Amino acid sequence: MNKKLSFKRLSGLYIDKHKSAAEIANLTSYSENGVNYWLRKYNIKKRNISDAIYLKHNPEGDPFKIKTKFNRKEGELKSLGLGIYWGEGDKSPNNTSVRVGNTDPFLIKKFREFLRKIYQAKEEKFSYGLILFNDIKESKAVNFWKKHLGIKRKQLGKITIIPPQGKGTYKKKSEHGVLTVSFTNKKLKEHILENIKNYNN
Repeated sequence: MNKKLSFKRLSGLYIDKHKSAAEIANLTSYSENGVNYWLRKYNIKKRNISDAIYLKHNPEGDPFKIKTKFNRKEGELKSLGLGIYWGEGDKSPNNTSVRVGNTDPFLIKKFREFLRKIYQAKEEKFSYGLILFNDIKESKAVNFWKKHLGIKRKQLGKITIIPPQGKGTYKKKSEHGVLTVSFTNKKLKEHILENIKNYNN
């Protein structure tokens, strides 16, 4: 018969090291049902599927840190960043990316600064995408965004090319395409949308 699974060991594996019940079972002499029994016994709340998926993608914890105290410039940057996201950001609840797309490199840079300074977003979690009309010279557009954002070609990934949308003035407005900057994190997106909701109220 298995001995008592101590609270210290169980909480260390489940809470501190983010191991699942199945993983803890593999590391101990307990079955998965046995691990679940001790979780209930110690009133350790089990993670739901959404939380488990989040931890799987963020094993080292949140890739951001919310700043709570701001000087005047930081306060202005926060308000500007939320305004940009309110107007230009992806607000779909089915997408976990904090994503903004625009033709203006200065707007993209300011939003990226907002994520970096207000949320201390980890640099390696940023990704970029570029959408071009098929009559825009790809090399010219790539060099334009590389120069303005200080990024490398490989950071743009696969470039999406779409056909022209009629005879409007889009050529002038989208001469270098639409650049998207993304930071994929469910918690951060929920926090930003909640902040926008509070402003709206």
